[in-house]
Amino acid sequence: MTNRTAFVTGASRGIGAAIATELYKRGYRVVGTARTTKPELDGVSFVECDVRDPESVSQAVDQARDILGEIDIVINCAGVMNDGPLLTQSHDAVQDVLDTNLSGSINVARETVPDMLANKWGRLVFVSSIVALWGSPGQVNYAASKSGLIGLARSLSWELGRAGITSNVVLPGLIETDMISDLSTKRRDEIVSQTALRRVGQPEEVAALVAFLVSDEAGFVTGSSIPIGGGVGMGV
Repeated sequence: MTNRTAFVTGASRGIGAAIATELYKRGYRVVGTARTTKPELDGVSFVECDVRDPESVSQAVDQARDILGEIDIVINCAGVMNDGPLLTQSHDAVQDVLDTNLSGSINVARETVPDMLANKWGRLVFVSSIVALWGSPGQVNYAASKSGLIGLARSLSWELGRAGITSNVVLPGLIETDMISDLSTKRRDEIVSQTALRRVGQPEEVAALVAFLVSDEAGFVTGSSIPIGGGVGMGV
C-alpha cells in the first residue's frame, strides 16, 4: 500500500482505465481525466479535460489537486487515431492527432511537474505505441505523435533526474481495446502472426508494467522506452 497520488489522462476506457484501476487497487489515490462525460470507475475520481487545450489542462490539474493534494505520478494515456494515407488526410485530421497525443502530453507535464520538483520525487509515464518504432501504412500522424513521446520522455529524464523524477515510455503492441475494434480481421491476423506470443495483449498487462514503473522499486529506471507487445517489432 502507498499514500502516493496519481493523475491519469485518458482514463475513461481501454489502457487508461486499466492503469487507473490497477493503481487504485495498489493503494494509490487516483484522479483520471475524460474529455467530456465523467465515467464511473471504482475508486477513481474524474475531472473533465481536453489535453489539447492548455487552459483546460490547467483547470483539470487544479481540480485534481483539490482532490489529491500534490500530484506524485502522472500517466499520459490520452490518445486518438485518425488513420488514412497521408495524401488523403486534411491538415486538421493530422493536427488533431498531434495535438492530442504529443502536445497534450507536453501540456500535462508542464502543469504537473512543479509538484514533483517541490517534493524531490515523481514519476512520469507516457503511453506510446510500438508503431512509434515500427511505422505503419496509413498512420503517419499517429506514428509521428507517438514517436515524439520518446524524445519528450528522454529529454525530461535529463531535465528532472537530479530531482528524483523518472520519465519513461511504454510502447504497447496490439492490445484488446476499442481503438482496434475497426481493425480488419486480415490486418489483425497479420499483426498477430508477427507477434512471438501469437496473441493480442490485454490492457491489464500494460497496467502491470506501468505500476512497476511508478513504484519506488523502479527508481533507477528512467529515459527508457519499453515495448509491451508480445514480441512484435523485436529489434526495431
